Amino acid sequence: MAPSIYVLTITKSALDLHAYADLDWAANLVDRKSIFGFCTFLGSNLLSWLVKKQLNIVRSSTEVEYHALAVVASDIMWLHRLLHEFKLSITTPTQVYCDNISAIALANNPFFHARTKHIEFNYHFIRDCIKDQQISIHHISSKDLPADIFTKTLPITRFLQLKHK
Repeated sequence: MAPSIYVLTITKSALDLHAYADLDWAANLVDRKSIFGFCTFLGSNLLSWLVKKQLNIVRSSTEVEYHALAVVASDIMWLHRLLHEFKLSITTPTQVYCDNISAIALANNPFFHARTKHIEFNYHFIRDCIKDQQISIHHISSKDLPADIFTKTLPITRFLQLKHK
């Protein structure tokens, strides 16, 4: 039997890189650590995903979601470089969706706030990604968020809905 050859053809219209991030704040009832997850798509194809339990206990869902957005931004920058190696360039900001309005506001606001002083500066590089128009962050309703599948125990009907998104 002859080996099969597969060719992946990517058109310019398929170069829509977008991501979804979500968290379950203080999800673990034993240690109260949060779980966050994200998934990144190129067109309708899943490229990368991550589910991770936070190492530290944090006092706000905004901080955890902001950290998750920084991890997503790091993954997106890596994917941009990988696609560039394949001579494919992403020319528009990558759309990132999450359901935490406060985290979106924090990411989009480059000014210092005393209440967020404790957030580690290495998470703030997401602001540079936004300023350089490499990513843009948008709100999405929790009911439309595919990353829910990574962070929450869902009823079977909801799980199947998200699985097919």
